[in-house]
Amino acid sequence: MPTTGDDAETADAETGDAENTNPETALPSDLEPIQTALVEWYEDDHREFPWRETTDPYPVLVSEVMSQQTQLDRVVDAWEAFLEEWPTVDALAAADRADVVAFWSDHSLGYNNRARYLHEAATQIREEFDGDFPETPAELQELMGVGPYTANAVASFAFNAGDAVVDTNVKRVLYRAFSVTDDDRAFEEVADRLQPAGQSRIWNNAIMELGGVACGQTPRCDEAGCPWRWWCRAYETGDFTAPDVPEQPSFEGSRRQFRGRVIQALSEYDELVLDELGPRVRVDYSPDGNYGREWLRELLDGLEDDGLVEVEADSGDPTTDRDSEYGTERDGPTVRLRR
Repeated sequence: MPTTGDDAETADAETGDAENTNPETALPSDLEPIQTALVEWYEDDHREFPWRETTDPYPVLVSEVMSQQTQLDRVVDAWEAFLEEWPTVDALAAADRADVVAFWSDHSLGYNNRARYLHEAATQIREEFDGDFPETPAELQELMGVGPYTANAVASFAFNAGDAVVDTNVKRVLYRAFSVTDDDRAFEEVADRLQPAGQSRIWNNAIMELGGVACGQTPRCDEAGCPWRWWCRAYETGDFTAPDVPEQPSFEGSRRQFRGRVIQALSEYDELVLDELGPRVRVDYSPDGNYGREWLRELLDGLEDDGLVEVEADSGDPTTDRDSEYGTERDGPTVRLRR
């Protein structure tokens, strides 16, 4: 393995060559061998995902939004079903937003707000961009819910025109291989330097594949044939620590879980009265208990603020119950998905 990092700097000083490495990382100044090795490794063998077979920006955007909280293997079926239901950006823009949100919830794709944002983004493309999909990262970030990461991913994979895509996997690769400081700006700067000009599509696919297949939490350097073993500080030293990743809160019993149950229940019925909805959200729902009407109304307030549900003001008239255990008549607001 070549001498890198602090050892390389010492060797450079002794030989009079101080230009072989970046003083802040173990990144060599000659990047072409690293770039070539990774691209050839990716081209030789990589996981097959259907969105990698298209450069149509609409399905690429759908895949990127879906995969933000969901493992890629689980995204495939949902992605295919979504595109069967709404095959074009115009079809999605014309869809009932409640149907899109219900689909998202039914397929356990994470925050339902993302479904709303995706629907709104389709509407923007139709109305503000005259149906022409924006191509640059800056233009893509004008779409609802599209931040720098998603914008670069879509620009790269659809148009080969993006900057470096930096996700958790990429950070882990750069941290281990080149001793990059655990800092977002540092990761972005090194990732941008590494990306070959005019190759954002294959490069971003390749480096994300490297992080997902070879350099996961448990590294598989030799098993996966990592192409960067000869330059990698972690492989040289055996220290495979990774950048700190904020611990994700447990989904079970979380507010997000109960919000999802509200969406699922309302997707089955045109509307539900508060006490009809409650037991479908929590088995321990009790109108006047700790997890009762007050708790449910607070949950609904957040969903209403997010534009996902509508809560009709309580008229004060008793409402005939369909199957509630809380009596045959109740007062309470009516709740439905916002359309």
